[in-house]
Amino acid sequence: MAVSNRLKLRRFLVGRKLRLGYIVIPILLLSLFAFAGAFAPWLAPHSPTVPELSLRYQPPVWDAGGSWDYPLGTDALGRDVLSRMIHGARVSLSFALLTILLAGIVGSSLGLIAGYYGSWIDAAIMRLVDLVMSIPLIVFAMSVVVIWGSSFTNMVIIIAVLFWAGYARMARGETLSVKERDFVALAKISGVSSPRIIASHIFPNVVSSLVVLATLQIGTVILLEASLSFLGVGIPMPDPTWGTMVADGRAVLDSAWWVSTFPGLAIGAVVLSFNLIGDWLRDRLDPRLRQI
Repeated sequence: MAVSNRLKLRRFLVGRKLRLGYIVIPILLLSLFAFAGAFAPWLAPHSPTVPELSLRYQPPVWDAGGSWDYPLGTDALGRDVLSRMIHGARVSLSFALLTILLAGIVGSSLGLIAGYYGSWIDAAIMRLVDLVMSIPLIVFAMSVVVIWGSSFTNMVIIIAVLFWAGYARMARGETLSVKERDFVALAKISGVSSPRIIASHIFPNVVSSLVVLATLQIGTVILLEASLSFLGVGIPMPDPTWGTMVADGRAVLDSAWWVSTFPGLAIGAVVLSFNLIGDWLRDRLDPRLRQI
């Protein structure tokens, strides 16, 4: 019996270490990119926008002809790839966070209202949700950009319009369950107003699910912004974005592979990290999935 207990304890401790290691690496990666973006003007060794045509397509430092002055090489205009990636981290991450914040506030608010009040309010909001979720993301974004024009603010609003519906649907579903609990009924009997019940009693019980959804969708927003920038309808120049950098090097992948490869790897690392953190948060915050 003692041996069996020791084996169980060992498996538990090993499992805990694996789970901690599983989440530490994504957190470190995201912290690195966030730090680079926050201090981009001081960390970037060169200007991300000033061209130097005499240095065009200089290879990375470990390749023949490379230099430590441009450790990741240069692009078609002689701009430092490393500096553009650092500044691109600021643009891409701030874009994703602002978009998710706006979409989450609008969608969660409408979902809470729909789930709590029900009746025609619920029906109207949910039909609007169904309409938004049926719209093709990239086609809609490209169409609106053609009409409104491309800018950082416009792109945030456009993508937020496409993503708020997911938060509304989740918030409504959670609210329908929470509002039937005894503490909500007691609050109603005590004369607490509906807005205060929603803010103080229902929202705290649904926020964990919304946080998980937000974490998972940040990666999706980064991919969508990169796709739009790749197609030429994303955040306009001269602001460097990872999607624009990938597009800049697509025609020279055979000779100047580094122009597209390094920003592409950055996109993949950030998206994967956010997805792993989202999965971990879901396991930790959902009692049905939590491991003992």
